[in-house]
Amino acid sequence: MVFSSSYYLPMLSFDLRIPGKISRGFFSKMRNIATCYSEHAIKVSDSYCSGPSNNQVYLSPNLNPSIQNAVVCIYRVKLSSSKQFLITLTWCNLTDQGFTISIIHDQPSPAQLKPKCWQLIKSKGTKRFESCNSKIDIAWDISSANYDSSPEPVKGFYIAVLVDSEISLLLGDMEEDVHLKKLMCNFPAAKFSLISRSEHFSGGAVYSTKARFCDSGVCHDILVKCMTEARGPRYSALSVWIDKKNVVQVKRLQWNFRGNQTIFLDGLVVDMMWDVHDWFFNPKFGYAVFMFRPRSGLDSRLWLEEKKLEQTEQEKVGFSLLICACKDPD
Repeated sequence: MVFSSSYYLPMLSFDLRIPGKISRGFFSKMRNIATCYSEHAIKVSDSYCSGPSNNQVYLSPNLNPSIQNAVVCIYRVKLSSSKQFLITLTWCNLTDQGFTISIIHDQPSPAQLKPKCWQLIKSKGTKRFESCNSKIDIAWDISSANYDSSPEPVKGFYIAVLVDSEISLLLGDMEEDVHLKKLMCNFPAAKFSLISRSEHFSGGAVYSTKARFCDSGVCHDILVKCMTEARGPRYSALSVWIDKKNVVQVKRLQWNFRGNQTIFLDGLVVDMMWDVHDWFFNPKFGYAVFMFRPRSGLDSRLWLEEKKLEQTEQEKVGFSLLICACKDPD
């Protein structure tokens, strides 16, 4: 669908040392964020992608880009047997360009709330184990991978995960690799999709990434900029740019530290939510959260309670992008 150590994120209680913890708590945490935006929450006027246009420079030279420390991707897999799993991949720049993987049932039982996770540091290899009463095989090669500014490779690699002899996850661009071609020829492919991506940044005030919010959509450039004027933090401002168009502007960010705004992309209604409370009122940690989430179907609510959804509706729930940002102290 979309592109695909130890960091403590106090706002959401994420622990990147335990990827399974993220996968099992992700949706509940996202709902918790959404509940902040009640009728009493601060809301900014509606925005459109063709919306506020001005001559402001897209990326001011005096704003320092941040460093991406970790990327966590959660994939939903559906086997031919109708079994569904969540596969979590964690890329962190403290693991020598390796990655960590965990696999749990899509709706884990209380006995499965502590899934195992495997840290794969070798640049190339295979691994076999059992999880969720299923046989898991992993083959990977990141020995020649190319990286940009992220711990996640962008090309020159592959990762293949087989669950019960079905290719449940296949990432990368090395289709001509002999071992990978053998796997693709000998095993059927299951359905999988990326349902969430969380990125952790530190330093600077500019957070840049890419995302595709539906299979038929295009990959969008997303830029979040936070600016503080010389007059002080009470004059801080937040702006969000998508494909070099300014779609969100929030002035006096110290007062409007929490809110949401509607963006229209690829025929979808996308809710952009932010929470920068800790930047101003918990500076010891200073983490902020920015989330992009398409609404499901024609529903007008900010967040769908997944426990009330039919199974067919659950499968329609799309991709979510979460940006966790630690800003440099003023």
